[in-house]
Amino acid sequence: MARLRIGSRGSQLALWQANHISALLRERGHEVELEIIKTTGDKILDVALAQVGIKGMFTKEIEDALAEGRVDLAVHSLKDLPTELPPGFELVAITERVNPHDVFLSVNYDCLDALPKDAKVGTSSLRRQAQLKAFRPDLVVHPLRGNVDTRVRKLEEGEYDGIILAAAGLTRLGKTQLVKEYLSEDFMCPAAGQGALGIEIREGDVAMRKHLAFLNNADARAATICERTLLNKLGGGCQVPIGAFAQMKNGKLLLTGVVARPDGSEVLREQQSGTDPVALGELVGDTLLKRGANKILDDVYGATAAAPQQP
Repeated sequence: MARLRIGSRGSQLALWQANHISALLRERGHEVELEIIKTTGDKILDVALAQVGIKGMFTKEIEDALAEGRVDLAVHSLKDLPTELPPGFELVAITERVNPHDVFLSVNYDCLDALPKDAKVGTSSLRRQAQLKAFRPDLVVHPLRGNVDTRVRKLEEGEYDGIILAAAGLTRLGKTQLVKEYLSEDFMCPAAGQGALGIEIREGDVAMRKHLAFLNNADARAATICERTLLNKLGGGCQVPIGAFAQMKNGKLLLTGVVARPDGSEVLREQQSGTDPVALGELVGDTLLKRGANKILDDVYGATAAAPQQP
C-alpha cells in the first residue's frame, strides 16, 4: 500500500478531521503522515471573518504544499473550501455528512427565544448574524473568533449570553454540553457544505484518486455540490451572508437558499426541488438574483453594510 501525506490546519477540529481520515486510510493498509500547515485564517484572529475578505484564507497555504509535492492530499471543512478551486487541484471526495445545522449554546438560557433584550450573542459569521438579527433585531452581535475550545470558554466566562456554532464541529469533538437548541434550516439556513469534509488532491493524480475514492459519499456529494453551485452563482464565499442547504426528499433534492442583509433588515429565501444538483443550484441562484440578491451582495462586497460590532 501507499505512503500518504496529509496536509491539515492545526486547530483541534482540523486535526480531529485529519486524524479521522488517517484512520480510515490506515484501515486500508496505507502508511499515513500528517503535516500541520498554518493558514492565513489561522494567523488573523483579532478581526471578524467578514472583514478579512481573503479568498481561500483557510486553504491557500495547504494548496501550496500540495502543489510543491510536500503533501499528497488535503483535508478541509468543505464550507471553508472556495467554490472554484485554483487550477491544478481537484476535489476527489466529499465525505459522509454529519449534522449540517447550526446550534445555540448558552450557560443561562435554554433557547434563543429566552434571551433578554440587548443580550450579547457571539458569531463572526455574517450569514448567522443576518438571520439572527432578522429574528431578534434587539440582540447585540459581537465577533467570536478562535478554535472551538476558545469560543466555548469565552461563553463559560460570561463574555457572551449565547453563541452560535456549527453542530458538526461540536459533535466531532464531543463538546455538546452547552448546546441548548438545534436551529432548523427554516430559521437559520446553514453554510454551503457545512458538516462535510472535502478531500483535495493535485489535478490528474490518478493513483491518489484511486486510493481515496472510497471516502466519497454520493448523497453528500450531490447535496453539497448543489449548495456550492448556488454559492458560486451568487459569487459568494464563506464570509458572506448566504445560506444554502440541500437535502434528499422523495427522491429529489430540495434546496433552500438564503441571502440577507447583515443587519437582518432584508432576508430573501428561495426553495425549489430537482434531480440535477448543478441545475438546481443554478436555478435557485438565478431566482434569488432576480429577486434582488445582487443588490444586497453588492452592498456587502462594497463594504457599505454594517460589519459585526467590535467588542
